[in-house]
Amino acid sequence: MKQPGRILLVDDEEDILVAGKLLLKRHFEDVEICNRPENIPKLLGDFDFDAILLDMNFGPGESSGQQGYLWLEKILSIEPQAVVIMITAHGGVDVAVDAMKRGATDFISKPWQNDKVVSTVSTAVKLGRSRTEASALRHTNKCLAQLSNQHAQPIISQSAKMKDVLSVVQRSAPTDANVLILGENGTGKEVIARAIHSQSQRGEQVFITVDLGAVSESLFESELFGHKKGAFTGANEDRIGRIQAAEGGTLFLDEVGNLPLHLQAKLLAVLAQREITPLGANKPVPFNVRIVAATNTPKQTLLDDNLFRRDLLYRLNTVEVTLPPLREREEDIAIIAEHYLAYYSRKYHKSELSLDAGAIEVMRRYQWPGNIRELQHVVERAVILCQSSVLTSADLQLAAHDQTVSPPAEKAPSASVGKEPTDDVGFNLEDIEKQTIARALKTYRYNISHAAKALGLTRAALYRRMEKYGF
Repeated sequence: MKQPGRILLVDDEEDILVAGKLLLKRHFEDVEICNRPENIPKLLGDFDFDAILLDMNFGPGESSGQQGYLWLEKILSIEPQAVVIMITAHGGVDVAVDAMKRGATDFISKPWQNDKVVSTVSTAVKLGRSRTEASALRHTNKCLAQLSNQHAQPIISQSAKMKDVLSVVQRSAPTDANVLILGENGTGKEVIARAIHSQSQRGEQVFITVDLGAVSESLFESELFGHKKGAFTGANEDRIGRIQAAEGGTLFLDEVGNLPLHLQAKLLAVLAQREITPLGANKPVPFNVRIVAATNTPKQTLLDDNLFRRDLLYRLNTVEVTLPPLREREEDIAIIAEHYLAYYSRKYHKSELSLDAGAIEVMRRYQWPGNIRELQHVVERAVILCQSSVLTSADLQLAAHDQTVSPPAEKAPSASVGKEPTDDVGFNLEDIEKQTIARALKTYRYNISHAAKALGLTRAALYRRMEKYGF
């Protein structure tokens, strides 16, 4: 069978061209020949060649190889990824080696041996296709990174506290320092992480997110470090881990505070050594990734050695950013609401909507235990259900929500979550579920991971129920 590949043979001797084409056509699908090197630019414009065989000398009496150097340089200027094999007369090995230093891939000596020519060209074709695939992958990754950055949410703020946060982001982003973002659920930790990435020197590279709160302990190493085929039952093929997938870019470790201590030790070792060993592999693989981590766990809890490794904390928080809750950013509530109002008006094809003064005042008084995420859901629901172009406080449906914020508590007794529902709920299952979820959220101060664990749900399942019941 012929090997896929398009070859270009450039030589001024007709005998060489005929013999070369007859030989190569038996092994490769397409072979082009050229006896005038000045036609090379046109041929490169018309075809994509996997390998090019280029003579070192053109014209009678030429033996210096200067013409070969000249055309090699022109080919590489037109197509930097071109795979060029130099053809030189016997005894001109030094000239060919010099050409390889200038960018040629290999050389063939005249008179050649057919087996040697076929073997050399076959290797060159494989190299050319690998370079083409690698170049395509680089362009694809660049496009994906650009698309990812384009869909990042804007940072909407005019409060003094957020100006301080953005100042830290602006100063730390251009560096490669690890950043730890602290803040309650829904305060926009991922938005800040993406801002750090986009303002860094890695901004055109990929941004990979890992929700450590949703990764099971048994899959932690496979998810982050990858695995080789056959490493464990079900590993039917090699899989690259998230750390390697983020090569050259930024890895965002969300909910890092929920990581068990024994997995914290593994993460610390990887970050300290800057290399990973995929499951089933023997050799470590170095990586070049910037780490941005986030957690809703309070700083005091992170300093408890029984819950979080202090050496890992110091590794992660070279720069520390603490996001204020929305209730402490009163001046931002209205402009954030206006932003989502405009967005969901377009999404649901509603006419231009606005908020009346009463609605804005209710939002300012409300404590927003779910922060910006809750505000977003409230506005979306209001846009969907509204019957007028002006949204009132009634459209927001905030009156039914608890207007107070629970006092800080690192962990509430688990028994409070398991209490029987009150008698006034009756036996309606949805009412019982709604009340239980509300009690769990309030008990754990809207820490989704802890509330979901107490309820025996996944984070995703809890989010779906919160949306269902309007939390």
